[in-house]
Amino acid sequence: MQADDYPIGMRGEDAAQWLELMAAWDTETMLKMAFPSRQDDERLLQFMRMTLRAASTPDAMLAYSREMLRTDVRDLLPLIHVPTLVMHRRGYRVQPAELSRYVADHIEGSRFVEVPGGDADIVFDATDECIQVIRDFVAEIEPTSQERARVDRFMATVLVTDIVSSTTRAQELGDAEWVAMLQMHDDLTRDMVRDHGGRIVKSTGDGVLAIFDGPGRGLLCASVLSRTLARAGLPIRAGLHAGEVERRGEDIGGIGVHIAARVMAAAEPGEILVSRTVKDLVVGSEFRFEDRGAHSLKGVEGDWQLFALANARLPGQSTAESFP
Repeated sequence: MQADDYPIGMRGEDAAQWLELMAAWDTETMLKMAFPSRQDDERLLQFMRMTLRAASTPDAMLAYSREMLRTDVRDLLPLIHVPTLVMHRRGYRVQPAELSRYVADHIEGSRFVEVPGGDADIVFDATDECIQVIRDFVAEIEPTSQERARVDRFMATVLVTDIVSSTTRAQELGDAEWVAMLQMHDDLTRDMVRDHGGRIVKSTGDGVLAIFDGPGRGLLCASVLSRTLARAGLPIRAGLHAGEVERRGEDIGGIGVHIAARVMAAAEPGEILVSRTVKDLVVGSEFRFEDRGAHSLKGVEGDWQLFALANARLPGQSTAESFP
């Protein structure tokens, strides 16, 4: 959407028209916009009508479209450090070239190329020309020394947890019982992180640092883990952030890890806090969040909008089984 620092974004009146189109689920108009080279191909149009209507209801498409308009991931573009080709169809009516050019301008070292055609995809229109652009780009890639140094940097969702009032609990329970409780915490956490497709990087004594390849898995793991440990008498606070991290042997580091730790430190006992980046990346999912306002994170520039994971229900799960 249009903003003070993004004047090329979609205007409010254009967004309203787009949402009207989605609310009507006007597949005929959308198909002709997406594939103008095949707007008279009745066989294709009939197939695509059936496919789109099977894929979504009008209400679901409208909800998705609203979330899409609210989503802003511009802050992720500078985190991309791999050779990147941004292609734009010259005759594409849905999106002006300046939006694609903005993406290329904010990814370091990327290349922007306008290619022939007006379809949203390259399946039917100027296919050979587009594929040749991709082949030429791939053939010319020669990693620089700076890029080689970035081989051990990657995107991940980082989860940091901490047992609430661990020092007080240790004094109350005594050494032997506290060691047993910590072992139970470690065993449960290890199993749940593994079951949700993540990896524990290290234990922090009374918590863990774990990574996941997607924010949804990290959120679900944090939710189930928080509920399970609370029942076992070990309430935790948790923080999640999605960003670039650095591989350091078996450990990881970098600003992404630092931000996740600061987000966790801002959480209340039993709370799961996430950065706006995580919230935006799971838009349209079953996860629900409550705004916790802007926070100043120690060692990180600017104010950060944080959100608490609220009650959510997973597909196929009853309300009674919903996780905190």
